[in-house]
Amino acid sequence: MSTPYPFTAVVGQDDLRLALLLNAVSPAVGGVLVRGEKGTAKSTAVRALSALLPAVDVVPGCRFSCDPAAPDPACPDGPHEAGPGAIRPARMVELPVGASEDRLVGALDIERALSEGVKAFEPGLLADAHRGILYVDEVNLLHDHLVDLLLDAAAMGASYVEREGVSVRHAARFLLVGTMNPEEGELRPQLLDRFGLTVEVAASREPDQRVEVVRRRLAYDDDPEGFAARFGADESALRARIVAARALLPSVRLGDGALRQIAATCAAFEVDGMRADIVMARTATALAAWAGRTDVLAEDVRQAALLALPHRRRRNPFDAPGLDEDKLDETLEQFGSGEDGDGDDDPDPDGPGGGGRPPQDGPDTSGGPQDGQDAADAPADGDTGARPEAGEGGSPQASGGEQQPARAADPFRTKVLTVPGLGEGTAGRRSRARTEHGRTTGARRPRGALTKLHLAATVQAAAPHQRARGRSGRGLVVRRDDLRQAVREGHESNLVLFVVDASGSMAARQRMGAVKGAVLSLLLDAYQRRDKVGLVTFRGSAADVALPPTSSVDAAATRLESLPTGGRTPLAAGLLKAHDVLRVERLRDPARRPLVVVVTDGRATGGPEPVALAGRAARLFAADGVASVVVDCESGPVRLGLAGKLAGELGGTAVTLDELRADSIAGLVRDVRDAQGVSRRAA
Repeated sequence: MSTPYPFTAVVGQDDLRLALLLNAVSPAVGGVLVRGEKGTAKSTAVRALSALLPAVDVVPGCRFSCDPAAPDPACPDGPHEAGPGAIRPARMVELPVGASEDRLVGALDIERALSEGVKAFEPGLLADAHRGILYVDEVNLLHDHLVDLLLDAAAMGASYVEREGVSVRHAARFLLVGTMNPEEGELRPQLLDRFGLTVEVAASREPDQRVEVVRRRLAYDDDPEGFAARFGADESALRARIVAARALLPSVRLGDGALRQIAATCAAFEVDGMRADIVMARTATALAAWAGRTDVLAEDVRQAALLALPHRRRRNPFDAPGLDEDKLDETLEQFGSGEDGDGDDDPDPDGPGGGGRPPQDGPDTSGGPQDGQDAADAPADGDTGARPEAGEGGSPQASGGEQQPARAADPFRTKVLTVPGLGEGTAGRRSRARTEHGRTTGARRPRGALTKLHLAATVQAAAPHQRARGRSGRGLVVRRDDLRQAVREGHESNLVLFVVDASGSMAARQRMGAVKGAVLSLLLDAYQRRDKVGLVTFRGSAADVALPPTSSVDAAATRLESLPTGGRTPLAAGLLKAHDVLRVERLRDPARRPLVVVVTDGRATGGPEPVALAGRAARLFAADGVASVVVDCESGPVRLGLAGKLAGELGGTAVTLDELRADSIAGLVRDVRDAQGVSRRAA
């Protein structure tokens, strides 16, 4: 077993360490969601925490880690006889992003359940994590139904497995920690709210602190055991402090003054529901216990608000998480009360009763959060806009032929955009697809392990063979060949790739603002439906991938807002770039079906035979059977109809820019593709 990196050796990352320690003191706080860029010691700190948790006393041989002093009466391995327990270290269990539902909650042996009436249950990761840590890296990439399952288990302290009338329940109390990089997509607000605390981490820009990070990491890689021994005393002291805080926690008093401050703070920041109030109360209590006090002070309420509220203030994906600390201080001062000492005392933060910060080790690490031990920071994304070129029509332009970016119009609610047919892509909320979840449409023989039993089909397959199998009692004799997997139809997510003309002929600010507003509207819809969205722009003499396919609407909105315009119209280059993007994505995720939305007036200029080149590029999409639509942005009394010709080459259809707002592009694409499907079947 490898030696873990010591928790006390992590440089900086004060908020991250404090949030983890508070949950170690009081798991009722509800877990931690750690948001931050790659290489910021998120995983290192979580793995290091497991070594600090006190050892647990378990019933020997129990697969569900029952406490011998109070065994779970419903334990599937029970009932347990009274007797001495076995001590083992607390576990840290990692949930892979690609895990199945059976791997998470466990699986029943359906064959034995039907034929013998035996609840043969194979525990999952929730059982393994009981009385320990359940760590989910890249939790934002985990399927929504799995996130719902583990958050429900964390809230109830138990896991329930229900399969065809057979149910198993077991205890599942654990410290839940999730980490994510917001660049890879956001969690839905409903799921964000289920995490007790959230911490934002970023790499330090202080050279001295970065030097210390590198020095410690290299020393650990050279001699893990020797490096851990250097921090052994600090680890032991921190472990003892966790035990002492746990023992003190039941004695901590949450007075009426502190409760008023908590309620006023949640009301002032307009958070939804009452979960925030409860989490803040538990966090403030844990902070007092961590500081060695039995009374909750105003400073505990303030720190609890900074950890528990920022992620609960997001109303839509474009809202940045955060908290106005000046407003927080004003609220605490306004509703402060001397009744319980809240707000009146200002103990020495370095003394034994002050502050909730974890102890610092080694040199001064007063800088901001940074990469504790993981890989080095990746360089920030650069500007992907093309070089300014000579203007082409449109309104007056800035130097070099490039206009200032137009502001997007307000986003609006769109109808559901769907791709025709029945797919088999990643589970989502858009197009029809065969999925693990949804309505049952049929049955088949299982390919590999049985996950969703089709009971009627299984009984029908077994019934003709009962006499030959010597059935004599009431039970049904079921063999593995009789089992049938349920075929279910649900919804999948798709890739919506926008190909946007940003040339001079498109540069009218009102027109470009409307186009941006429509794209933002579909980005919001894609966020809710778990789609990927990409953005290709073309202007001047080339095309750029302004946004590679992603689920991060924050990144998409930022790139779209700063999209420059001006120059000639290399339509063929834009289509070819989009075709390359789809080719790469098809290799990465062959089951995800794309929809291409080309936003242009249909003009093609620059280079030899630009119109013919654009036509040949468009026919590549038609040959691949890619669903497509052209949003015709041509304006003025005289219309050339070039966008309609382009749509014909693509094998799609064209709609005008006016129709974009009236009927919503999502609804238009859906209707167009349904019509195309009918015409192809007729042909």
